[in-house]
Order: sequence, then structure tokens, then C-alpha cells
Amino acid sequence: MRTFGEAPPPPSWADRLKQGLSRSTGSLGESLSGVFTKSRLDAQTLAELEEALIRADLGAGLAGRIAAAVAKGRYDREISEAELRRVLSDEITKVLTAVEKPFRVDADRAPFVVLVAGVNGTGKTTTIGKLAKRLREEGADVVLAAGDTFRAAAIEQLQVWGARTGAEVVARAAGADAAGLAFDAIQRAKQKGADVVLIDTAGRLQNKAGLMAELEKIVRVIRKLDATAPHAVLLVLDATTGQNALSQVEAFKSVVPLSGLIMTKLDGTAKGGILVALADRFAVPVHFIGVGEGADDLQPFSAKAFADALTGAK
Repeated sequence: MRTFGEAPPPPSWADRLKQGLSRSTGSLGESLSGVFTKSRLDAQTLAELEEALIRADLGAGLAGRIAAAVAKGRYDREISEAELRRVLSDEITKVLTAVEKPFRVDADRAPFVVLVAGVNGTGKTTTIGKLAKRLREEGADVVLAAGDTFRAAAIEQLQVWGARTGAEVVARAAGADAAGLAFDAIQRAKQKGADVVLIDTAGRLQNKAGLMAELEKIVRVIRKLDATAPHAVLLVLDATTGQNALSQVEAFKSVVPLSGLIMTKLDGTAKGGILVALADRFAVPVHFIGVGEGADDLQPFSAKAFADALTGAK
């Protein structure tokens, strides 16, 4: 029992995830509740279930396969809404488990070079700051490269994160060559024996050839210092973009060796199901998800926790 005046315990990550995904869960939940005008899993119920999953941004093909998996061994049987949510969560977990891969820094490749990319507005710079915080807490010496040289605000933002986390920031004036800055940051990391370099890049639309070519240039230039770099290329995706995230992954995969995804802003959308569609189509590892603005709201991705939160399964 809590005594008067005592602060309540902070919410667990599972609680924050459920709260953050509440809009997605609410949207899917309303659809699932609508499916259950009757309790028998017949053809009409399955068609409505498939439609609900499509509205949740899982995509038509995957929605059809999941509905078929739910029906297997249960067709024309009585099923409760709670059981349906549990079965749905289990099927979605199967899809997501293949991409549940923790982000790892290979100490034998120091400095471990991480290139972070994404379109405008995904929260790239903030995500880099949060990632720097995690790495610093794990004892890593981190260098931040303020490679979003198009925006003075992004450079300043990364410098704030550097001061907050104790990570050195390599920055130049706005408009400086991003590839050259990335090169300088890796050189600096080598000089000081740093463990990790996190390279911010300018937000770029996937259909802008010039900006995508600049990303290719950054990779070419840093390979002059280390032929194996970048050791990780992370794409930051904004969950609110829904199905557009699919074309973003497709475009960036064609330009850089994409190794992992980070999905942000899951708390601001009903489109959380897009992560399931991404896992199914591309099988690119999902390292982190974000459900808020706080530094601790970026957490390692858990397939089961995400599926449970998305479907409202108990």
C-alpha cells in the first residue's frame, strides 16, 4: 500500500508501450470489437477480421495470411474476443520475431561507425542523441558527427545532446560538406580511441536523386578511412507515415547497405501496424522503437511486447 504523499512508481516499459500504442490498439480494437457481433469464426467474421487488419496498416497480403492462420483449426468454432486477440498477437509475434535483433557494437571494429538516415521529420537527430545516451551509459566513448549540415538547428541540437551525454561532437558551419565532416569525425574518433561514431545526415526525401546521391558519397568517403565502414546503417522511420514507410525502406535499401530500422512516434499514430508490414516485406532488423519524447522512450524492440500492445492481448 502506498502512503500519502509517496510518489507512484514509474510506469514500466510495457506500460509505456501500451500507452504509446493506445491509438493503434484503439483503432484495431474497435475493429475487432466490431467483428464480434457474433462469436462463431465463420467466413463473414474472417472477412471482417482481414479488413480490420488491412485498416491497421498490415497490408492486404499479410492480413489475408494472418486471418487464414487464425482460422486454421478454429473455423466455424466458437471463439471469444479475448482468445482472438491472443491468437492474433501470437501470429503477429511470429512475423516480428524474425526482425527482433538487438543493436550490437562490434568492439573489434572500433571505432564502430553508424550512419543514421531518414526522410525529413522522422526525429533522426533526437534519436541519435537518445542512442548516444544509451551507449554512454553502457560505457562506450562516443563521437557524434553533425552531418545534417543543411540545418543549423540540427547542428545545435546534436551539440546539446553531446553536452548532455558527454559525447564529443564534430561539427562545422551550416552548409559544410557532409561527407568531409563524416570523414573528420571518424579521424577524430581514431585519434582519441573512441568506440563508436554516430553520423547524423540531412533529412532527404526518397525521391530526390541529388540528396540520395549525397548519401552514397558519404559512404564512399568514409570507406577511404575504413573499407568496412559504415558498420551499421540505421534508417529512422516515422510511424505516422503509415504505408509510405514501405517506399522509404525500398529507396534507402537501394542506395546504402541498410542494416537496421528504428521506428519513432508510435505514440502519435493509429498506424502502428505498419511495423508488421515492414517486417514481413523486408526482414530488416528492427533495433529500437520510440513511443515518446523522453530520453528513455527509445527502447529495444520486443516482438511479443509489441504484438501484445498492438492487439490488446492480455
